[in-house]
Amino acid sequence: MPQRPVRSVIEDQHSVTASADITVADAARIMKQNRVGALLVVEGERLAGIFTERDALFRVVAEGRDPRTTHVADVMTWNPRTIAPDRPFGHALHLMYEGEFRHVPVVEDGRPLGMVSARDALEPDLRQFIAELESRGHIGEILG
Repeated sequence: MPQRPVRSVIEDQHSVTASADITVADAARIMKQNRVGALLVVEGERLAGIFTERDALFRVVAEGRDPRTTHVADVMTWNPRTIAPDRPFGHALHLMYEGEFRHVPVVEDGRPLGMVSARDALEPDLRQFIAELESRGHIGEILG
């Protein structure tokens, strides 16, 4: 799993992007609608930064800013660490560990392709766990 390319992790992903001039409240709505924990912030087609749940909590809520008037540009991470799509997923995990963050934008030629997260590392184990629970439930129904 750590050696598989990042491209394979994001291949079924829909990139969720926004511009830096939207408000934090609007960004939060976009994140909720798309069920994501981070937005790729773009200027045109190029990655400018990343806005995460942690940014909303630490840089907005904890500092008493109004999410309806605070712009993403004021609280996002500009020029975040990124990873190329053909790098191993293990490298992305290492970046997250070393940088103490949970999301890494996947970028090729300055254009965002998607995002890998710490959750992506857990996904195969979670799928197996769910399959085992479903199997046990089915066996329980059979044995009654």
